[in-house]
Amino acid sequence: MKFGQVEDPSKIDFTLPPDHPRTIEILKQNKKGLENISIGCAKWNKTDLKGFYPRGTKDELTYYATQFNAIELNATFYGMPTPDQVITWKDKTPDNFKFFPKITNTVSHFRRLIDVTEPVTQFATSILNFDQKLGMVFLQLHDNFKPKDYDRLEKFVKDWPKEVPLAIELRNTEWFTDQNVFDTTCELFEDHNITNIIVDTAGRRDMLHMRLTTPNVFIRYVGANAESDYERLDDWLERLTTWKKEGLQNLYFFVHQNIEKASPLLSAYFIKKMNEKWKTDLQIPQMAAESTGTLF
Repeated sequence: MKFGQVEDPSKIDFTLPPDHPRTIEILKQNKKGLENISIGCAKWNKTDLKGFYPRGTKDELTYYATQFNAIELNATFYGMPTPDQVITWKDKTPDNFKFFPKITNTVSHFRRLIDVTEPVTQFATSILNFDQKLGMVFLQLHDNFKPKDYDRLEKFVKDWPKEVPLAIELRNTEWFTDQNVFDTTCELFEDHNITNIIVDTAGRRDMLHMRLTTPNVFIRYVGANAESDYERLDDWLERLTTWKKEGLQNLYFFVHQNIEKASPLLSAYFIKKMNEKWKTDLQIPQMAAESTGTLF
């Protein structure tokens, strides 16, 4: 079963929890206003995003970047990117496009944050070639990386190159069940300007902690391929509207699906609603099956 997937989504309470008491204080630290909105999918390949690409599309990333302004770059999790590969990706996208690369699994899953100076340096050196198109790097800890190894996480955070913006996703349930552990970890993130990733997925409601550590909001939204997916996006827009009023600086929102085919559909819905409510003019992605206009 995929991470966070459930057999019957109708049995899940998808209500967004209230903000953590510290969240509004964090947002109010930003006096610059909203600077960037990045919304995208987790993948750009035809195999997963069926029906999204026009027939005969030869370069998927180039086309994807005409429809979205960001990508959660999971390809870098499975192999260390080279500078040349990063430059190739960068050159295929327009000036306003942002990449959000996931740190290679050598660091997070195989070495589990032990003796990672060399691979971290190699990774950072490569992804800095995105230049102004680098949105934020993110570290996804292994499901079984627990608070007993907090010292490793602390060292990793303190050693991380400060010129590279970083977000971290905590996954093991123990990070959230012990309030002291969670508070200590969030304080560590605050002290080192690390963004605390929020994950909205059916089977792991504890990861919907609503605890910000920077004025940047990094959300990984996982739809359940159910009608409730759209209602959940409505709820997120309401919450984000509140956060925007309080000082939201950058919004990074990535849409996943257990069946990825629907990711562009959900993204288009969310962007359209945001454009209406926030008076933004973000590109609304279209499915190739739609011959005229947008999806809605």
